[in-house]
Amino acid sequence: MAGQLFEEFGQKFEITLIPTSGGVFEVDFDGQEIFSKDTLQRHAEYEEVAQPIREILSQLAPHKAVNKNH
Repeated sequence: MAGQLFEEFGQKFEITLIPTSGGVFEVDFDGQEIFSKDTLQRHAEYEEVAQPIREILSQLAPHKAVNKNH
């Protein structure tokens, strides 16, 4: 999933991966929690991480379309 996030958003935004232990997987965007494996007790699907980011980006720049297919 990290590769997909870098591919779709990495050219436009800084993406930082922070290694942790214990199977933690959390995605925050601009201080807003997008996904927490700890909270939901399951792995994320790509679209449930990418779509909220697209929605935030469209609110920040409503005149620019965010291409979901890269």
